Amino acid sequence: MTSSVHVVLAERRHQLILRVLRSGGPAAVTDLSEQLGVSPATVRRDLVKLEEDGLLTRVHGGAVADEGDQPFAEVAEVRVAQKDAIAAHAAAMVADGQSVLLDIGTTAYRLARQLHGRRLTVITSNLVVYEELADDEGIELVLLGGMVRREYRSLVGFLTEDNLRQLHADWLFLGTSGVRPGGQVMDTTVVEVPVKRAMIKASDKVVLLADSAKFPGTGMAKVCGPEDLDAVVTNAPVNAATRSSLEEAGVDVVLAGEPGKAGAA
Repeated sequence: MTSSVHVVLAERRHQLILRVLRSGGPAAVTDLSEQLGVSPATVRRDLVKLEEDGLLTRVHGGAVADEGDQPFAEVAEVRVAQKDAIAAHAAAMVADGQSVLLDIGTTAYRLARQLHGRRLTVITSNLVVYEELADDEGIELVLLGGMVRREYRSLVGFLTEDNLRQLHADWLFLGTSGVRPGGQVMDTTVVEVPVKRAMIKASDKVVLLADSAKFPGTGMAKVCGPEDLDAVVTNAPVNAATRSSLEEAGVDVVLAGEPGKAGAA
């Protein structure tokens, strides 16, 4: 009986911790301890368990909730300046006349905003990217078919994958929930993984867009290994183990600073 009570209490704490992080952003262990009325040691154990479950990322002195399963509108407001710096560098990699495949997610959306006025073909399963570029007559816009995930503003399923098998892109700009020290690209949303893999197969160059929170980030489903990437564009120095794994696989690791000040990491 006592054991089952402890399990219930732990589950309740976990729910409260995630609610605090998702509503208020990163939180310190001491703050969580005060709000929950438990010791800092208990909070640390809870954070370890939640990170193992792929629901949050521990940072120095506290934690930040994983954004993978949050609605698009919520995630779109997080780390906007970082995403814009990454997007500006990514946009500069593309030459007019080329074809670009944009993944789901908010960083791809920030990249789409950088493509206005360009002469490009843009292929996407990201409904927000489609809405952003729909009125830009210089861009040939291809919207992939599939099942609509309304809150996540994306298209998924076998129809999306079939469409991708009939298309080719010069560039894929790929999003992620996390990058492991071995260079593996992870995702928290299993239903998106087959689409991401089909995008990789349909593209000549694969560029991973990953802000600082994605190292190591979260995710239980492997999208691909470092050997499937050509470059990683990020806004912060990558830890030594991850960088070594990426570079051993021939991946260029690029540090994007403020727009217009991008440079090699």
